[in-house]
Amino acid sequence: MLSFLLSVFIISLSGVMLPGPMLAITVAKSYKSRFAGIGVTIGHAIIEIPLMLLIYFGFAQFFQEELVQTILYLGGAAMLFWLGIAMFKAKTRVVERGQDLPYNSVTAGIMTTALNPACYLWWVIIGSMLIMNSLEFGIVGFALLVPVHLLCDAAWLLFVSMLVYKTQSLWGRKFQEGLFTACSLLLIGFGGWFLVSGLQLVL
Repeated sequence: MLSFLLSVFIISLSGVMLPGPMLAITVAKSYKSRFAGIGVTIGHAIIEIPLMLLIYFGFAQFFQEELVQTILYLGGAAMLFWLGIAMFKAKTRVVERGQDLPYNSVTAGIMTTALNPACYLWWVIIGSMLIMNSLEFGIVGFALLVPVHLLCDAAWLLFVSMLVYKTQSLWGRKFQEGLFTACSLLLIGFGGWFLVSGLQLVL
């Protein structure tokens, strides 16, 4: 059991630490709250726990359907374009006037998870192997997999949000605006990737 939980910890942490939409949103929301990472994790969990349950009960094949993947890619592209453009427009307002983005961290976690095909594909390809391994220990294995995975998400995103919140006063205005620009471009870049991937499935 210990080796199984260790594999869940390592694989989960390696996944959440990769740069992506959720990390970009966490950085942006951390300007106003040191606990933004927890809120993003809660939003992420609202989508991810039902997804884990679906895969546990044998619905992994559903997310391999071409139509489902196309909807996720195109919907995700539209959402990330919107988030990226909105973040870019808000950078001066957030950095200079101390205002926040127009959505809370839980909503941000939901948005960057619900229409992120990479999340579904990760669970179908990698996460399903963890779930399959958990079956060796019955329902207890799965019941432990869920919190261990989510705690990895929470620990990393909380570290990021605490770091940004604590150190932002040491950064110059240009650097802060540059960071916001980089995060918005990251979101738009992933949106472009999702759009191309979705169109390739259609054409």
